[in-house]
Formats: sequence, structure tokens, C-alpha cells
Amino acid sequence: MARGKIPPPLERRHLLAKNLPAERARVIAEAYAAEGRQAESVEFLAKAGARDELAALREQAIADGDAFLFRMVAQLLEQEPEREEWTRLAAAAAAAGKLRYEAEARRQAERGEG
Repeated sequence: MARGKIPPPLERRHLLAKNLPAERARVIAEAYAAEGRQAESVEFLAKAGARDELAALREQAIADGDAFLFRMVAQLLEQEPEREEWTRLAAAAAAAGKLRYEAEARRQAERGEG
């Protein structure tokens, strides 16, 4: 895999299954992010131990109204989403016209669960 390029799906699976140097995992994560594929970059950020970047991505998912990415990052960080986060995410999703994410976020906020 050339530097800055995303791996094909089968290679991606193999890379995630083996021990990967943190710097290489970070480079792959950045390549995915550069292509706008944050959900695929998340697992490589986790492999790189990039907790600060994951926390920033969590906040970005809230701001973008992306419930899928938010939940994924929260699980990797092992941090239960809070009601207030779901409420903010629902508002952002509504503003962006992401009605399914808005509905999911509102359900989670009402439950008070992650």
C-alpha cells in the first residue's frame, strides 16, 4: 500500500486483524479521513491509540448529526453517550435533514441511555 492511499477491503480487514505500528495505523486513518470516510478511519485511529483524535471525531459527529459515527466512536472510547450529547446530535441532525439520525438521537435522549 502506497503512503496516503486507502487499502482495498480485504487488505483493510487483514490490517485491522494484526498488530500494526501506531504510525502506520495513523497514516491509514488519515488517508480514509482525507477521502471523507471517517467511519472507516475510526478503527485505525483506535489501533493507533489516538484517543484525542477520536474524542475530536466524537464531537464532530455530534456537530454533523451523525448518530452512526457518534455511537461507533463512543464504543471505541468506552464512553457511554450522555443524554445532552444525544440532544445536541438530534438538533444537528434535524438541521442537516438527517431525519433517521435525528429520530434515533431523540429516542436515545429520551431513554437517557447510550
